Amino acid sequence: MKQKRIAILGSTGSVGRQALDVIAGRPELKACALAAGCNWRLLAEQARAFAPEIVAIADEAAAAELKNRLPADAELLTGPGAMTQLVRAARPDILLSAVVGVAGLEPVLAGIECGSTLAIANKEALVMAGAILMPAARRAGVAVLPVDSEHSAIFQCLAAGKRQEVRRVVITASGGALRDWDAASAAQATVANALDHPTWTMGRKITIDSATLMNKALEVVEAHWLFDLPAEQIEVVLHPESILHSYVEFVDGSVIAQLARPDMTMPIAYALSYPDRMDRDIASLDLPSVGRLTFRRLEGRFARAVSLGFEAIRRGGVAGAVLNSANEAAVEAFLAGGISFGQIIPLVEETLNKAEPITEVTLDSLLAADKWARRQIQKKSEASKLKADS
Repeated sequence: MKQKRIAILGSTGSVGRQALDVIAGRPELKACALAAGCNWRLLAEQARAFAPEIVAIADEAAAAELKNRLPADAELLTGPGAMTQLVRAARPDILLSAVVGVAGLEPVLAGIECGSTLAIANKEALVMAGAILMPAARRAGVAVLPVDSEHSAIFQCLAAGKRQEVRRVVITASGGALRDWDAASAAQATVANALDHPTWTMGRKITIDSATLMNKALEVVEAHWLFDLPAEQIEVVLHPESILHSYVEFVDGSVIAQLARPDMTMPIAYALSYPDRMDRDIASLDLPSVGRLTFRRLEGRFARAVSLGFEAIRRGGVAGAVLNSANEAAVEAFLAGGISFGQIIPLVEETLNKAEPITEVTLDSLLAADKWARRQIQKKSEASKLKADS
């Protein structure tokens, strides 16, 4: 079997670390390139353990610390464009993109240029730039494999029928740390409250998104681009147990669902081994022990958050970039103490509603929309902080 060379963008984050756990000890998989933002200590450990050909780190101060701690034959790239340089230099068989936010966009486009199979864990690239990313991948004959557990589930379920036979896809949502809180209490939740996820272990940003349910708004847009589905064929339901990850209903009424324990290594392993399934020594799903699977319709603040994803699809153009960037900035502001939890969704909604309807989608227009949305949130955050301090 030919060895697959894998580049991981965001190797020190939650998905990146779990991807390396999957790769470890498997001679058919090789981590040929690793990239991170600023965590040089962990990146140095990973480089010593996996001996990549190329290592990239965005933070130049961190690069100075990293330089003398790498294997002698590892090439080091630094600076804001380092990840894109890494992709072009490594030309991996699989590019696993697991960096948060707009930082992953240009490297993913570079991966398409290089003919790398894309394993997408950062939904932001598709939310922002699905209109240019997916057509570019099709033209290049590049496969785009979802790593989000929900979209991996849809991808697997779709194998049961023809695309024209799909009636709808249904994405499940855990509801996050605050799913049983009333709206007034949730609005005043602390950072610690919002990060206390009951079923998944993820990075801080996605955990906050899970608590607001903005992760599902983004996943709706992601599903629209990944599977070429209109908004009318996408639904979201609450499923607190996080066992059934998504399901697909076909035109004959048949429903195909994908179930698994809440473990991100499963969709990661599936993407890295596709079209085969990796034989892994993991515990089986014991449904009698689970006992009951429950589902609820979205209401109140959850429905409001998810509706923004459908609105971004309806508006088209750069609306996905505005939605993603406004949310990213609002989450950053919340984590920094600049706004309350209850302000996140209203600020994102206000920013989306204020955005100009720019329909021409280019890399420049997307990056301009990203900067504009971030500025709007920053102004609101500063005003909120001044009000709180006065």
